[in-house]
Amino acid sequence: MAPAKAPAGHFSILYFAAASTFTGKTSEHLPAPVRARDVFAMLEERYPDIRDKVLSSCAMTINMEYVDVGEDDAEDANKQIVEGDEVAIIPPVSSG
Repeated sequence: MAPAKAPAGHFSILYFAAASTFTGKTSEHLPAPVRARDVFAMLEERYPDIRDKVLSSCAMTINMEYVDVGEDDAEDANKQIVEGDEVAIIPPVSSG
């Protein structure tokens, strides 16, 4: 089931696997705009310890495009997430 459309002034964030378990949610809406590099800090404020326990091993997408938020000076890190965008927190993928 797709998440509800974000209300005015917000973006949607989707949680998968460990991120969903940690937050107790599969999605929610957060205020926009925000820089991509600030999303993990925003989540840390809402969910203490999520950065170390979950986010440190996760990737992030904005509108289904992977972004590199690991370096503060990376172009992706300064990308603005705006109203209506969809962000996903993607856990590491293992293969066997």
